[in-house]
Amino acid sequence: MSDSPATPSRRLRKEAALFLGLLFFGFVIVPVGIWFVGNAVFGAYEGYGYADFFGNLSARIRAGDVVAWFLVLSPWLVWQVLRLAAAAWRATGKL
Repeated sequence: MSDSPATPSRRLRKEAALFLGLLFFGFVIVPVGIWFVGNAVFGAYEGYGYADFFGNLSARIRAGDVVAWFLVLSPWLVWQVLRLAAAAWRATGKL
């Protein structure tokens, strides 16, 4: 590997791939986890299982529900907060 700095287009592709990967994680894996944990803690979902739960969630996403979008974007948002915290620690000389 060379030590040359990343070009802006390469960095943009990397960030886009990261965003899409975390969006996939938030749209597919996070709802599965929420459904399983909710099913174990609170009992059966009032609908017809996971398919109904996911259908309701995707309908809320399509309707522009802020809470549903926050749920789907939460893996990416957590990653960004961790990056900002690391940058702040580096800027203060503590990392």
